Amino acid sequence: MRLIPSLRIALPLAAAIVFIPACAQAELGGGMSGVQTDSARIGTHMASVALSNYSRHDITRANGGTVREFTNAKGQVFAITWSGPGKPDLRTLLGRYFTALQAPSGTIGRTMHSLRRPVQVNQPDLQIQTSGHMGWFRGVAFIPSLAPSGYSTSDLAQEP
Repeated sequence: MRLIPSLRIALPLAAAIVFIPACAQAELGGGMSGVQTDSARIGTHMASVALSNYSRHDITRANGGTVREFTNAKGQVFAITWSGPGKPDLRTLLGRYFTALQAPSGTIGRTMHSLRRPVQVNQPDLQIQTSGHMGWFRGVAFIPSLAPSGYSTSDLAQEP
């Protein structure tokens, strides 16, 4: 069987795109290179703002919600915030830290009252806070060791 010359180029290219590794996506603690990938995958619009010692990347989701990824001077994602209807893909956004978010919900002996409480992770180098109500969710994930000097989760709450 003889392939058309353009197909000889297109087929390997298509196969390469399908098998791009998951590390190409931005995630908490990951590199800047995946922020644009996240924008294309989960959003309809992205705007970046360079501030004094970090950058903020605002991604507007198709449902009107927002995801903000904060990168330090080295291009590492040190914080992610989300808000809006429906949750974004937290498994992808949190990367290797997603298991820490799941750990409290797997605890044996939780009561129905405790299941309704927002999940909080408060470890020395990982802070995750979630909240929300029917159909509207918000959260913050933060790695203090990657944040610019003096930056804290309270600064994230004050972001416009």
